[in-house]
Order: sequence, then C-alpha cells, then structure tokens
Amino acid sequence: MEFKDYYAVLGVERDATQEEIKRAYRRLARKYHPDVSQETDADARFKELGEAYEVLKDPEKRLAYDQVGQGQRAGEDFRPPPDWDAGFEFRGGGYTQEGYSHEQSAAFSDFFESLFGQRRGSGQGFAGSSGDPGGMRYRARGEDHHAKVSIALEDAYRGAVRTLTLQSGELDEQGRVRPRQRTLKVRIPKGVKQGQRIRLAGQGEPGMGGGRAGDLYLEIEFESHRRYRVEGRDVTLILPVAPWEVALGATIAVPLPEGSVELKVPADSQDGRRLRLKGRGIPGEPPGDCYVALKIVLPPATNDDVKAAYRQLEAVANFNPRAAAEGRS
Repeated sequence: MEFKDYYAVLGVERDATQEEIKRAYRRLARKYHPDVSQETDADARFKELGEAYEVLKDPEKRLAYDQVGQGQRAGEDFRPPPDWDAGFEFRGGGYTQEGYSHEQSAAFSDFFESLFGQRRGSGQGFAGSSGDPGGMRYRARGEDHHAKVSIALEDAYRGAVRTLTLQSGELDEQGRVRPRQRTLKVRIPKGVKQGQRIRLAGQGEPGMGGGRAGDLYLEIEFESHRRYRVEGRDVTLILPVAPWEVALGATIAVPLPEGSVELKVPADSQDGRRLRLKGRGIPGEPPGDCYVALKIVLPPATNDDVKAAYRQLEAVANFNPRAAAEGRS
C-alpha cells in the first residue's frame, strides 16, 4: 500500500491553516468536478481531493495523520503499526457532504480505510425542541467520541482502575491544528475482551441548547506481550521446555496473568504440542481457556561435558530426525 500525501494533493503546506485548506479544496473541486471538468482524469482527481479534504479538514484526523505519517513520502510503501491510533480521541460523525456524494465518498482508497475506515459514524440529530418566544429553539445531543486504548492483559484478568491520557486535535488562534490532551480515570472491568467498548456517559461532545452531552466509547486492545497471544477469551502461551522434560514428562509451573499454575507435560511430547488449561483464559461466562504450546529449547554445547552427553545420546538413541521425510521421497 502506498502512502498518500494529502497536503500535496491539495497543494498546501503542512502548516496550512484550516481556512487555507478549505479554500484549496473548493478551488480544486470546482476545477475537477466530473460534471464540468474537461480533464481526462477529473473523476479520479475529484475523489482524491475529497479524500484528502476529509482528513485535513478534521483536526482529530489531521493530527493523527500527521503523527503516523512523519517521515513518509508520497508513493512509499506504507503499513501503519497495529496500535498507531491508540490514545487518539475522534469525534463521531460521517464523511463531509460538501462537494461530493455518498457514493463518491465510499470510494476512498485502501490507504484511507487502513487509517480511518473504522471511524465512520453517524451524525447526531436533534434531541428535541422547545418553544421560544423568538421562534423555535432546538436542543441537540452532543456527538459521541471514540478512542482506542491499550491495556495490559493482566487488567482483563483482575479488573483495574487506570488513568488514561487521550489526545485529540484543536485549532489555535491562527486556525492551525495543535494537540490537546485530557486525562480520565477509567475502571477496566474484569473479563473485558479485545475489541470490546467501554462507554463513559457524558464524556463526548457537549450538547447544544441544553441538549445532553455525547458519550465517549473506549475500544479495548491489549498491549503486545512477548509471552501471550489472545483470541477472544482464549489465551495462548509459548512455554520453553527442555528436551528431557518433554521426553520423560515433567510438572512445570506455568506463568499466567493471574498467577502460576502447575502443568503436567506428558512423556514423549513433541515440539509445538498444545496443552489446554480449561477456564484459565480471560474470565467470563463462560471463561476462556489457556493453551500452552511447548517449545523445545536445546542446551548449548558450550563445554566438554555437554558435548559428551550429546555424543552419548547420538550413540544410544539411533535417531534420524529426517527419516519420515526421506521415506516419503
């Protein structure tokens, strides 16, 4: 996937004000509108302009785009890190409707979808109205906000209260985007799953005309861990074992997020064998399981005694690890 330089698409500098971005979009949109343009690539250019404007007109999207794209050039191979947007707070709401249709906005590139495709929402309508001697006054509910946050897997096992810092964008006095942070104390419920959303009532956009504030939805993801892999409520652990432990059998203390548990490794186990610890995954109704995948680690032959032990094993085992493969050829 190629990186898209939205600033170059609109022909503006990276420190352009929001007003400059709006003017550039409107000027180019008139030039390349498919209904009036004589340019052969008008349709493609118009869609590209709409995509660039969708990101750069929005302070939250623009700030996130600027940070994830630091050092990137147009056309370079690009893959956003899995957790690139963790801690960014986005407002709800759909694509802009200025200048192009829903069908055109649905044709945004894979690059856009990889960054913002899951940020689509629906704008909040009026929450109600009340009589006003000067006319009609509307109360509008505030937009919902969304953010992805990373937590430790241990928090899902035990539950926790965590202080989280979220980052969003806002405009300064000159109309340029600057970062804004806010800190929230959040209760992480025991048994929360990856992808689950926690709702914080009233922490979204303020309402209008006395309308209720929107909510903040925190999407949970787990911090990367060198030991565990998570799928739903199931947890897989790669457990290093010695050759004699799998050959002869052993009882091994397995480190789990909730504490160690004894695991019996059957004799004659092979590398990669998966052993199940029922109910030892993420808590829930029902709880997940923990799968322990055995990984045989050989002791290095760093001294004469170990080398002699390997030679003795070679002599008495009469073992050819390639026998099965050779037999199939």
